[in-house]
Amino acid sequence: MSVEPLRKDNLSNMPYYEERVDLAAAFRWTVRLNMHEAVANHFSLSVNDEGTQFLINPNQRHFSLIKASDILLLDANDPSTMDRPDAPEETAWGLHGAVHRHCKHARCVLHVHSIHATILASLADSTIKPIDQNCAIFHNRHVVDDSYGGLAFEEEGERCAQLLADPKIQVMVMGNHGVMVIGDNVGEAFNRLYYFERAAETYIKALWTGQPLRILSDEIAEKTAQEIEDYDDQSGRHFSDLKEILDKEEPDYKL
Repeated sequence: MSVEPLRKDNLSNMPYYEERVDLAAAFRWTVRLNMHEAVANHFSLSVNDEGTQFLINPNQRHFSLIKASDILLLDANDPSTMDRPDAPEETAWGLHGAVHRHCKHARCVLHVHSIHATILASLADSTIKPIDQNCAIFHNRHVVDDSYGGLAFEEEGERCAQLLADPKIQVMVMGNHGVMVIGDNVGEAFNRLYYFERAAETYIKALWTGQPLRILSDEIAEKTAQEIEDYDDQSGRHFSDLKEILDKEEPDYKL
């Protein structure tokens, strides 16, 4: 099914307006946290039950400028997508299109080259060890892609999507590349992205000391990860507060 480009002369009827606002907020906060990559990288959010129709940022638009009305609505099964006058960036289509075609559970997909996650992705062993509570969040919940094959055009995107087939996997450390985080909604995915970058920073700096690491047992790390998953809606409250700050300081993100 082909999805028509958004008509900007009728913003009051924007499809999936609240979802667009959430994505726009995520773009703006990614800049504030210095986790962006100029006009590169992409965030997407599926909007239909099958997960194949999704919102994504426009081609080569800086995260700090993205508004709700800028965001594209695409169909992962539409082969004519790259022929659209407002076609997305080619690697955004290759990577996110593949994930939304194959991983129905990956409702929100955030991909960045944030500094500490990318350092982690550059190590021979890119698995993050559970050395503190933040690191333990991701115990048995992240996968390492050790077969980087260049820019994420369609073939590379299809390969990466297969690594997210297990719904338990919430983060893919993209070896020699960056990180991809998934979630049920934008707030959950952004909270996860934030904490993964914090965990990666702690882990990398612990390695810098050259001292032996105090690594949690598998039992305690798994217990901690499960307790955090079951914890009251921290991600929703976190993201709601971030939007409240933007409402005061950068309200144009909602336009």
